[in-house]
Amino acid sequence: MITRPYSTNSGPELSRSKASPLRLLVLTFDAFSTLFHPRRPVPELYTSVAHSFGLPPSVVTPTKLQSAFKEAFKAQSKRYPNYGREEVLRGRYGGPREWWSDVIQASFAKVLGEDNGKVAKLPDGMVESLLDLFASQKGYALYEDVAPLFRKLSEFKRSAVFDRVITGVISNSDDRVPAVLKSLGLKVGDVRADQGRSSMELPGFEERKKITGEAELSQDNNDIDMIITSYEAGEEKPHRLIFDVARQQAKAFVTTHDLTLPSDIQGDRARWFCIHVGDDYDKDYKGAVNAGWDSFLLPRDGHTPEIEQVKMISTLSDLIPELERYASD
Repeated sequence: MITRPYSTNSGPELSRSKASPLRLLVLTFDAFSTLFHPRRPVPELYTSVAHSFGLPPSVVTPTKLQSAFKEAFKAQSKRYPNYGREEVLRGRYGGPREWWSDVIQASFAKVLGEDNGKVAKLPDGMVESLLDLFASQKGYALYEDVAPLFRKLSEFKRSAVFDRVITGVISNSDDRVPAVLKSLGLKVGDVRADQGRSSMELPGFEERKKITGEAELSQDNNDIDMIITSYEAGEEKPHRLIFDVARQQAKAFVTTHDLTLPSDIQGDRARWFCIHVGDDYDKDYKGAVNAGWDSFLLPRDGHTPEIEQVKMISTLSDLIPELERYASD
């Protein structure tokens, strides 16, 4: 049975009486392993780039890199959580670019150091090449059900189920997510997280710009209206804060830029439905539910948790019929 904590009204008609609240949907997705995946296993991609820069295939192998990367990533996450955001705000760290550069250097130092007994100096340009690889379609691919979903969502937005649909991504990641999604052919709006200190002041990969009245504001133009990353929001899933930031940004976006809706859509003037879709039970599903959202689990790896009353979909094509059920609420 689907629970909908944000809805008690009924009737999908767009022509409502003044007493009828507007029906507004915030629909968000996890990014990695929900919308896109590496084109090849990450250790293989790292190895391929290393070989292209002249590092010896007999020394640099996917097996060695897998172990080294896992160790380096874990150590870096412990030393600088959330891409070093807190240290960035104190002016002591360079953000995601430095964070990932450190991981890459540490990974290869371990692999090469095991064989030659000294810390490796990587070839010029190799780190940047790897950073660029994982910022575009060169490193990632959409799952087959993603493009069809957004085509259907474009039609769904024009249906009578909701007065407005705001789509977004909530991701435990740095700010390369917008570039990845754009390179994969999705139309991405300019709304980002802004918690405590403006995300535009945080150094990162994306060249940020302020939203203007002409900057991709129509829901018909964008596949994804907003991108909320943990680096910019300030906390990672399953923390409630990142979901709260997404909801706040969605409300601000609609209030400021949708001229077809009343300027005051707070309180009894609107019913907000917030739904998140992701592949991780703890971070996505449980995190969203604990934040007061509805959620659907999409187990891409085929592993389903043995927990009762978990709402799951096997493919994104199952999502639209689930959303249409809200018409009777």
